Amino acid sequence: MPSLFEPVQLGAIHAPNRVLMAPLTRGRSTREHVPQPLMGDYYAQRAGAGLIITEATGISRQGLGWPFAPGLWTDEQTEAWKPVVAQVHAAGGRIVAQLWHMGRIVHSSLGGAQPVSSSATTAPGQAHTYDGKQDYEEARPLRLEEFPGLLDDYARATRNAIAAGFDGVQIHAANGYLIDQFLRDNSNFRDDHYGGHPENRVRLLREVTERVASIAGADRTGVRLSPNGNSQGAKDSNPEAVFVPAAEMLSEIGIAFLELREPGPNGTFGRSDQPKLSPEIRQVFPGPLVLNSDYLADDAQGALDSGVADAITFGRTFLANPDLPVRLQKGAPLNPDNMATWYSQGPEGYTDYPALEDVAAE
Repeated sequence: MPSLFEPVQLGAIHAPNRVLMAPLTRGRSTREHVPQPLMGDYYAQRAGAGLIITEATGISRQGLGWPFAPGLWTDEQTEAWKPVVAQVHAAGGRIVAQLWHMGRIVHSSLGGAQPVSSSATTAPGQAHTYDGKQDYEEARPLRLEEFPGLLDDYARATRNAIAAGFDGVQIHAANGYLIDQFLRDNSNFRDDHYGGHPENRVRLLREVTERVASIAGADRTGVRLSPNGNSQGAKDSNPEAVFVPAAEMLSEIGIAFLELREPGPNGTFGRSDQPKLSPEIRQVFPGPLVLNSDYLADDAQGALDSGVADAITFGRTFLANPDLPVRLQKGAPLNPDNMATWYSQGPEGYTDYPALEDVAAE
């Protein structure tokens, strides 16, 4: 079985190791969702990852409901991403843009209108807004005539990502956001060909993936799913019936890699008593399968040894340890992350986490 520190081919992307950087919402863009130069420093510090998957990046104003998160729907945003990507490449890294539509998780104060979803539902909890936390609002169901425009938004963001120099894109279809809201039977109550039977609930994911892959190339298109558990109120009564066929469909399209976020019953950032589906998905998805959630060096290597995983994405550990692959390989201590600075602005808790060489020099 391969080591975490051996290369892996993710479609057209050659990753020099299997320690990948998971998408991590950070909030260092402007209020207009334009990336800032500091983001180039942050991602370049982590260029030792086999592959960096960016923080979730909005495909449209309608779909972006997180303060100070970046977008990819305007020329200004695209131009601002170019030096960020160039800085990662100059440091020897590879980076893909994660494409995000939040669906019912968008608050109208950010999205500019009532949020949209698969059905008229309301997410539990509160939204982060520029005016503090506010209750989520009831979403309206997307009308059939709106689906072509939604696919156009994904297409535009994909073209902009390629224009910005990204090595590819990842479609965010997990964590209770728009595509996930279509996949799950407790958030999708439609009676048309986007609802009901699992084959119908998978339809939007298929259409988005085919459209994105037609622009970026299937071998530069990844997808993220979260098959088990409750994600921001989105849950399925029989996840195997929808997510295994979804993975099989993605394999037929020929995507570069499939990432699964699978928290366990003792998860430190989300928990689930529903069993992980990665073994079943492995049976129908022979391409690169990437696992995520609470992995450290030993269990990450164990996932590779089992044959279920081809690589592992690390989130908060990569946030706090810019040289994570080196630390894991050497068995060095890890910096703890500071949750208070995850979503703040400025360099604190962003570009000031020390690398091993900095610690040694103290």
